[in-house]
Amino acid sequence: MEKKFLNFGALAVGALAPTVAQAQAEKPMNIVYIMSDDHSYQTISAYDKRFANTPNIDWIAQNGVRFTNSFVANSLSGPSRACMLTGKHSHANGFTDNTRTFDGSQQTYPKLLQQAGYQTAMIGKWHLTSDPTGFDYWDILIGQGDYYNPEFIRNGEKVKRMGYSTNITTDVALDWLTNKRDKEKPFCLLLHHKAPHRVWNPDTCDLDLFSDKFFALPRTFYDNYEGRLAAQKQEMSIIKDMDIFYDLKMRDKEGELHAQNDYLDKWGRNNYARMTPSQREQWDRHYDPIIAKFKRDKLTGKALAEWKYQQYMRDYMRTIHSLDKNIGRVIEYLRENDLLDNTMIVYTSDQGFYMGEHGWFDKRFMYEESFRTPLVVYLPGSNKHGDISELVQNIDYAPTILELAGVKVPSGIQGRSFLPLLQGKKVKNWRKALYYHYHEYPAEHSVCKHYGVRDSRYTLIHFYDDIDTWELYDLQNDPEQLHNIYGQPGTEKITRKLKKQLKGLQKQYDDPIRFKYPL
Repeated sequence: MEKKFLNFGALAVGALAPTVAQAQAEKPMNIVYIMSDDHSYQTISAYDKRFANTPNIDWIAQNGVRFTNSFVANSLSGPSRACMLTGKHSHANGFTDNTRTFDGSQQTYPKLLQQAGYQTAMIGKWHLTSDPTGFDYWDILIGQGDYYNPEFIRNGEKVKRMGYSTNITTDVALDWLTNKRDKEKPFCLLLHHKAPHRVWNPDTCDLDLFSDKFFALPRTFYDNYEGRLAAQKQEMSIIKDMDIFYDLKMRDKEGELHAQNDYLDKWGRNNYARMTPSQREQWDRHYDPIIAKFKRDKLTGKALAEWKYQQYMRDYMRTIHSLDKNIGRVIEYLRENDLLDNTMIVYTSDQGFYMGEHGWFDKRFMYEESFRTPLVVYLPGSNKHGDISELVQNIDYAPTILELAGVKVPSGIQGRSFLPLLQGKKVKNWRKALYYHYHEYPAEHSVCKHYGVRDSRYTLIHFYDDIDTWELYDLQNDPEQLHNIYGQPGTEKITRKLKKQLKGLQKQYDDPIRFKYPL
């Protein structure tokens, strides 16, 4: 289904400095970079009003800019974060998949900011295995983190905090802003939320939200993947792979319901066990009636598939509600402390996510729903508001932030600063195509390795190693990417053009895959 982007137009933001340059001349620009995990652009009302109302994320877009063609370089949590920190593609920063350990000795933009006199902090989900470097303060969730009563590592010390992860992460960030930073220095705060990562555990106060809401099935929910071999091999189907016990919380006290395997069963029980008695009481009050009805109904086939979709969407949307509410807390803090006039606010996700499109959850593929990521930016002093349609990628965040801070962008960074776009400037030679490379296979969800190129109209993908197949999509005529037209008569010219672009990008970014599969 083609996404219809809104046109905010120029909206008043209060008495801000007339230009970024003047604002920077008065005092250095602070940066608050907020990133969630697996937040789909479909569930942000600034992008799509079908599912969610996200007034605080929308505030950033309405008072700043909304990127309508924002993408990642590798749609997987750890690798995406490494791309963001380094401004380099996965093969160049070394963190190609989640089995790796991030080399913290390498250059990152927080290190460069720190050297330039900025105070830097990393709070929330890190997910890069090694300890953070380049930060004056770091307070990170362990591994994936837990939604309830999570454990953090604070500057090397393990700390358990009681409560809900999204609230706690925000509390820690606001405490750092209030009590722990040197207020004579500019700051860069990386605020990374666990939500809405699988398994979409809501805050207990939000458990009943959306209980009566019906979410319409995506038109591609029952996709049969004809002509797409890699899609046929994946294991992230809501129908087949979404677990009623692990994902959908059907953990009955009678022990009659179980997960698909012992690992998921054990994890689901441990997740429940880590709650406080009060949290479990609220959890049981909500889920026990749903479990009882589920057991009575004995759903099968399409009825079961569509029940799973509704349950998934409701829990996911509850985590989004809490996420947006906490982003509002950060904006309000900046407003109350007179920081809005010299603080850039970025909101994004580490990648996109499937909300039932193609019958899926998760990400990884170069298809639009997971390749795209939301990106909204508030930049005080800029006269640019509304939409930016140029192709941007998460390797661009590092050079953008460095340029904003007046720090020279090192030549080894592969991304490009989009600060001129934020300032409303016309950039004549902006990129015409994006490069993508997903490396993790065999692994969870069985998405095959692939790389590809996307321009303003077409996507060309090569799946390699375990399979060797190409896919070509015309996004103008087939925005849902149902029809692989690679090799069809009439596509020869565009295929040659895209392969030439792909070859050029692989050479530009020095991806060694080009030697294994020369074009």
